[in-house]
Amino acid sequence: MIALDMVWDPSKGLDLGVFTLHYYSLMWIVAFVIGLQIMKRIFNHEKQSQQALDSLFIYAVIGIMLGARLGHVIFYQPELISEDFFSIFLPFKFKGGFEFTGFKGLASHGAAIAMIIAMYLYNKKVLHKTVLWILDRVVIPVASGAVFVRLGNFINSEIIGKPTGSDYGVTFKQLGETFPRHPAQLYEAGSYVFVFLILWYFYWKTKKSEQEGFLFGLFLVLLWTVRFFVEFVKEAQNEERADWLLNTGQLLSIPFILIGLYFMFVHKPKTKSQR
Repeated sequence: MIALDMVWDPSKGLDLGVFTLHYYSLMWIVAFVIGLQIMKRIFNHEKQSQQALDSLFIYAVIGIMLGARLGHVIFYQPELISEDFFSIFLPFKFKGGFEFTGFKGLASHGAAIAMIIAMYLYNKKVLHKTVLWILDRVVIPVASGAVFVRLGNFINSEIIGKPTGSDYGVTFKQLGETFPRHPAQLYEAGSYVFVFLILWYFYWKTKKSEQEGFLFGLFLVLLWTVRFFVEFVKEAQNEERADWLLNTGQLLSIPFILIGLYFMFVHKPKTKSQR
């Protein structure tokens, strides 16, 4: 339970001498390390090789990070393409002077699209099963990773919520504010814990993992439904909020939810003889 009017003013990161490791970057590292351990247990259960797991990790890291960055630029900050192109792919700012920034600006919608593409390539080159087979399993560690990414956003005082208009909330001192806001990052992180636990339960305790596409669909429905509703208490990012009911994040979430429902209730997997 968050205390009334909690003042949040953490350090910016770990000083390593040469550079500062921002907590947001650290949370991404934690997300990938824990995700790897979760996937290792799943692959052992599925009798997949360590080599296949190592390749999966490489495909996932490159795909998710690249997709998250490109997604942010395309959906929220397209001016970077003409104003500071190399900052899109490198952890540096070049416009207005050279500066190490880390990878700031990562969009979950772009990461989701890139994950699907990366898993398609991984399956084609390494696994040789079906794309949905690997997606049904990789969404479990992805859901756990989403928890740490949002915790990183909270530590960084970014992707903040709207003012609560009451004594309840978090005052982000690093932003120079003196009033409490909704801790939208914590709302999401807490919700993603339940998304992870639900997926974990369905994989280990039911036979839904045998229904190809179901867990992938369940992940899309749960995660993007959370994102859709939390957006109502989020502050605008890069002036992306429209003047009407839904913002960019919500509009981008709707197709993912519909796709998820399709894979849960409509999709009929092909039999081995049809493949």
